[in-house]
Amino acid sequence: METIAQNLPVQFTENAIVEIKRIYAKESTEKKLRVGVKGGGCSGMTYVLEFDNEQTGDMHFEIDGVPVLLNRAHELYLAGMEVEFGSGLNDRGFTFKNPNATKTCGCGTSFAV
Repeated sequence: METIAQNLPVQFTENAIVEIKRIYAKESTEKKLRVGVKGGGCSGMTYVLEFDNEQTGDMHFEIDGVPVLLNRAHELYLAGMEVEFGSGLNDRGFTFKNPNATKTCGCGTSFAV
C-alpha cells in the first residue's frame, strides 16, 4: 500500500488515514490526533495514538484534514515511522513500523531504541 502525506515525521498509509478520518468525524472533537511515545510495555516504550489537546513543545501538521500533534522530543524515536491500519482477521487495528526500534514485542505496540 502506498504511503501518502509525505515529508512528515511520521507517515500514515491510506488505510490508516481513512480510519483516522472515520474516528475523527465520529468523535466530533476539538482535540487533535496525538502521535507519540510513553514509557511502558514489555520492551520499554509504547506508542501513543489518541486525541489530545495541544501541549508545550508540540509540532503541528495535518493529514488529509485531520490536525496532528507530535511532541518534538518524541520525533527522535518516531522519525520515519509508518502507521498502518489493518482490517483483516489477523491484522486488525493500527500497527507501527518503526525503523528506529531495536527491539519490539510480539504485539507490536511496545519497542526499545
